[in-house]
Amino acid sequence: MVTPLSASPWFTPRPGPVVLCILDGVGIGDGREDDAVAHASTPNLDLLRTGHPCLPLMAHGHAVGMPSEDDLGNSEVGHNAMGAGRVFSQGAMLVNQAIASGAAWETDTWRGLIQGSTLHLLGLFSDGNVHAHVDHLHALIRRAADDGVRRLRVHVLTDGRDVPSQSALTWAGPLEALLDEMKARGLDYQVGSGGGRMKITMDRYQADWGMVEAGWRTHVRGEGRPFPSLTEAITTLYAEGYHEDQWLPAFVITGADGAPTGRIEDGDSVFFFNFRGDRALEISRAFTEERFAAFDRGHVPSVYYAGMLEYDGDLHIPAHYLVPPPAIDRTVGEYLAAAGKRTFAISETQKFGHVTYFFNGNRSGRIDEALEEYVEIAGPTLPLEQRPWMRTDTITDAAVEAILGGGFDHVRLNYPNGDMVGHTGILEATKVGLEAVDLQLARLMRAVDEADGILLVTADHGNADQMYLHNKDGSFALDAEGVPLPATAHTTNPVPFAVFDPRGELTVADLPDAQLAMIGTTILELCGLARPEGYLPGLVRRS
Repeated sequence: MVTPLSASPWFTPRPGPVVLCILDGVGIGDGREDDAVAHASTPNLDLLRTGHPCLPLMAHGHAVGMPSEDDLGNSEVGHNAMGAGRVFSQGAMLVNQAIASGAAWETDTWRGLIQGSTLHLLGLFSDGNVHAHVDHLHALIRRAADDGVRRLRVHVLTDGRDVPSQSALTWAGPLEALLDEMKARGLDYQVGSGGGRMKITMDRYQADWGMVEAGWRTHVRGEGRPFPSLTEAITTLYAEGYHEDQWLPAFVITGADGAPTGRIEDGDSVFFFNFRGDRALEISRAFTEERFAAFDRGHVPSVYYAGMLEYDGDLHIPAHYLVPPPAIDRTVGEYLAAAGKRTFAISETQKFGHVTYFFNGNRSGRIDEALEEYVEIAGPTLPLEQRPWMRTDTITDAAVEAILGGGFDHVRLNYPNGDMVGHTGILEATKVGLEAVDLQLARLMRAVDEADGILLVTADHGNADQMYLHNKDGSFALDAEGVPLPATAHTTNPVPFAVFDPRGELTVADLPDAQLAMIGTTILELCGLARPEGYLPGLVRRS
């Protein structure tokens, strides 16, 4: 248990609770026609953003512990940051730590992977450290050998994007030397296939499923131009005029009999060793989804599939992953409990774990049974495009009751609509979902006013703020019939943070690097507690 905090030096708590309302997936977009947030009828959100203290918060990249500023935020890291009050490493740093400590090898996932007939390691082949790192690949190979894996295949995706454009040979020689070392130990370790990251496998945002299909045919079926070795494949393609590794065409490595050495078959294990999720999701879906319509997979081998990380915590893709979320201590919830503050948390099933488990630092159960009440509302059973309003009314009913008569110091709720309906890629349905949420914001504001509390409205990441795929020049990506292609992924846009203070005594602080983790201190200070050591500064101050 944490050491109780002293009283806030600048704020005495109100009679009513501090309410944190998370509009999941509601970012600040560019206002174009595909920005569902901008074009939905949301008078209450508009009022909060323009008529009350409000500022944008960073909710992606370094602000939520991701390796680079290109990394999308997600619900897990977003709620982690809010509930932790500071930023914890995610992605590459976690992998480095798990490998160095040996924790990665003690997981059920690793034990499952090494049971396959052949262990296939697939991922980006460079030291760019944006999506993957070749050192992780080498560590996996060495550990597999030490743990008795007799047969292993490596499927390389050449980079040339996060590293110099023609640098694949930098890593090809050391990899082949390592595999030769394993062969000297009597192990059947070889390269199975390869190709450029922008040609096969690593599509993102469902922009080009043909890339994933090409990767599937290459890695799974062994279809591609044959070469006797990785180095020969790369040098030959260079000589033929392919000057950028990211665009190298697919190839397979063949044995003395001319047959591909690396087909993925029933009973094998497949490990995608990228740690960044955006370009790992689609190939993961191809391996794991029973109902899959993006392309014809043909025979789908029965394999144990795992990723380096969980690439989408909202959709739990993949089910098996090697490195768990970070160990987060001294959370907002712990400090509230230590001070005897009562907490109420609620959401629908899809986001219930986010306002509880993830907000509490990846901790199951309640911190203090006597002080906390958690309510999970069962989500709709119909497809969300048919029920975009979801269960916003039921969430609000319970939240209003908690605000007005529950005796709670802190109320936390999440409306999933912007994210969950946003994932459908259907613009009009997403707008309806956002409008349903906006109706409930009015109810929350009235309840907070009546209770003499404070309402904080924010989001964990963007999604509904961009519903079409954008080309590099900013134009919409179109299909063959000229229809905009839907974007179903999160965005890197900032999210709003608005303060509804019925007394009008509070405003937002002038913070150039305002980010989600600052919400942690904000909640504690408004509950009358001092900022904990190491926490980022709060987002509000007196007017």
